[in-house]
Amino acid sequence: MHKILTFLLLLFIAMPAHALSVINDTEVEKLLHKLITPVAVAADIPENRLKIHIVNDDDFNAFVNGGEDVYVYTGLLTRIKNPNALQAVIAHELGHTVGGHIAQMSSRMEAEMKRTMIIQALGVGLMVAGGNPALGAGVLAGASGVAKQSLLSFSRDEERIADELAVDILVKANVNPNGLLTVFEQMQDMIGVTESKINKNNTNHPLTAERLKNTREKLKSVKHSGKYKSFSEPEYELARAKLIGYLYPEKRILDKYPYRDTGNAAVYARTIGNMRGGALDSARMGVEILIKSDKKNPYFYELLGDIEYQLGHYDDSVAAYEKALNLDKNAPQIQTALALVLSERKKPNDTEYAIELCKKSLLAEQTPLTYWVLGNLYSDGRKDWAMAEFYNLNGDTKKAKKFAKKAQKSLKSDSPEYIKAGDILEK
Repeated sequence: MHKILTFLLLLFIAMPAHALSVINDTEVEKLLHKLITPVAVAADIPENRLKIHIVNDDDFNAFVNGGEDVYVYTGLLTRIKNPNALQAVIAHELGHTVGGHIAQMSSRMEAEMKRTMIIQALGVGLMVAGGNPALGAGVLAGASGVAKQSLLSFSRDEERIADELAVDILVKANVNPNGLLTVFEQMQDMIGVTESKINKNNTNHPLTAERLKNTREKLKSVKHSGKYKSFSEPEYELARAKLIGYLYPEKRILDKYPYRDTGNAAVYARTIGNMRGGALDSARMGVEILIKSDKKNPYFYELLGDIEYQLGHYDDSVAAYEKALNLDKNAPQIQTALALVLSERKKPNDTEYAIELCKKSLLAEQTPLTYWVLGNLYSDGRKDWAMAEFYNLNGDTKKAKKFAKKAQKSLKSDSPEYIKAGDILEK
């Protein structure tokens, strides 16, 4: 009775964003901000405008949207070898922004579409004028190929430029640019055999071997002090282990972190895997080992709170989450988790305490789970407003408007919740 869906309980709240499933987790998000911020600032993105999103997808990928929204795939995070290499990937993506490639590609695509339409119109004209459908059809078939090759060539050129700009950005950020070599070496290990069979003119990226060669040449011409900022490898490994523990099946977790590996990252991943699999006693022993090794890590206490909650030990869960929040006061997912437990424990003042926690969490970021918990805490019209926000964030417009209408019927017209419900109805 004390179990809820893993993605809710463990605060891996996936929400749709342009057909992507985005994960919220304080530990991983803070690590990424620490790694990406200096690189973004070097690319002239103000720190206060940078937004980082974790995409729940196994692709080895990342991209930048609008110059300020950085999307990092879990497949990249779980595979990339070290924090410096991850920074290099982001520097490359920011290189496209610095180079204006997104806008140029959009303009180029528009131009190529017009060109294709002209060729296709000529094809139609030939059909009409010559009375030979086969003659026109041949021109039509070739039109899209002309545009495709033009765009692929353009894309390959922009990728080469982005690689060069990535080196410049990394050096400006005082980050070791050799991380870009690490990325390409890893990519070559992953896809080198496949790439050797590909016609380089039919891809939108230069082949990895060529990118390695070009980057080595670029690095020879770069002037730098040789003294770079260093980032915590153990902290990076723990964040990776957390993702692997939550997202991988048990066999893949044990392949990556066999029992002979007694490091904190391995214990972390296996403990999370045990919790997901229902082996809660083993999970609790694992987290006790982690806490004993590092009593100041808030996320170990967060995990203990998750486990105690699943065991039905509400008081112990509350104590663990509160310890985590004492160590990391700005942790919206942990605030929501604690509010969830309080909403079920229902001791005196628990409801008021939980509502305040939800409000603090929503100031930092809006997630469906926080509104769902808030909806279960309120007993008046604000309950319907919270559920309207929940469905709105989940993209269910019909239900969002249904609850917004219901909320407005019982709320005062000058209340904040009434006005917010109106915003949903006007969308």
